[in-house]
Amino acid sequence: MRSPVLASRLQGFGTTIFAEMSALAARTGAINLGQGFPDTDGPAEVLAAARDAISTGRNQYPPGRGIPELRDAVAAHQQHWYGLSYDSETEVLVTAGATEAIAAALLALCEPGDEVIALEPTYDSYAASVAMAGGILVPVRLEFPEHRLDPVRLRAAVTDRTRLLLLNSPHNPTGHVLSAEELAAVAEIAIEHDLLVVSDEVYEHLTFDRVRHIPIATLPGMAERTVTISSGGKTFSTTGWKTGWACGTAELVTAVTTAKQFLTYVNGGPFQYGIAAGLALPDDRIVAIGTQLERQRDILVDGLRAAGLDPAPSEGTYFVTADVAALGATDSLAFCRDLPDRCGVVAIPSQVFYGDPTGVETLVRFAFCKRPEVLTEAATRLASLAG
Repeated sequence: MRSPVLASRLQGFGTTIFAEMSALAARTGAINLGQGFPDTDGPAEVLAAARDAISTGRNQYPPGRGIPELRDAVAAHQQHWYGLSYDSETEVLVTAGATEAIAAALLALCEPGDEVIALEPTYDSYAASVAMAGGILVPVRLEFPEHRLDPVRLRAAVTDRTRLLLLNSPHNPTGHVLSAEELAAVAEIAIEHDLLVVSDEVYEHLTFDRVRHIPIATLPGMAERTVTISSGGKTFSTTGWKTGWACGTAELVTAVTTAKQFLTYVNGGPFQYGIAAGLALPDDRIVAIGTQLERQRDILVDGLRAAGLDPAPSEGTYFVTADVAALGATDSLAFCRDLPDRCGVVAIPSQVFYGDPTGVETLVRFAFCKRPEVLTEAATRLASLAG
């Protein structure tokens, strides 16, 4: 057999850090603040709609682009919350979560050798998806602790080989939400260089401190060049359902569909009915989800501060980042591997989100998408590190 077996473009993409740390949490019994999944179920209406779909025989292949009910719900959601108008027949595609939507978009829209700019630190699937598409990832670093986008740095990253900007806001892992000014700078550069934009907005309803999420497709000149991606998993605490979507012009969505149909073809028919029910919930119910998560953020942040740390601002998502150098750490990977034995908590070393971790070796990402009582216990355990 040839060696190595794994194709060169995927060399370096082994077992994800999330699998490693979740296994460590299971082995040690530590509180898992690593992988971003809630420990409670989502709204009753969402769960009931999926159960009803199963019990009434909606268990075979759904339509290739997703059930009409969910595509209609996505289109109505985009219009209601952001004033974005999409034809649910031609401009909305249901996917196996946002991760598949991102992969399909890159496979469909990039040629081998094309450069894809992404904000760093990057969610770990981005680099792998770019590699599978034969592209070249070009990171633009957001600097700790504010993680604001530097337009000069972004503009300098663009070359004649740049094809696409891969955005993520609210941003995982930093929790930064791109401001109107930051988005305007991205739009200006995208239009000037005729770039496509793939915008990962899965945490769109999970923002804090009255910070508002703004889809970049709402900016002048951007709707026609943007694929907007989101998911029901984060908002409705159904991460295991893997039900996401992509919106854009008919031309862009058809291109993404061409790739998607040869990945999963279709996915999670009964779950699609559940997410459609979630998107139809009253505004106050959806806002309350973010409000509760903000309280959970505050519990964890208080615990990190009691441990002697100064976390970066988290304006959204499930996550907050802290520099653990104050606890004597010099390597976040070693720190996170030792943390379960030291205090019974699991976290993610942020260096795995960087191509070159120079200067960020001691940053750690903590998840607060857990029950308040679990976070209170985790905060107590983390505070013990200060001793």
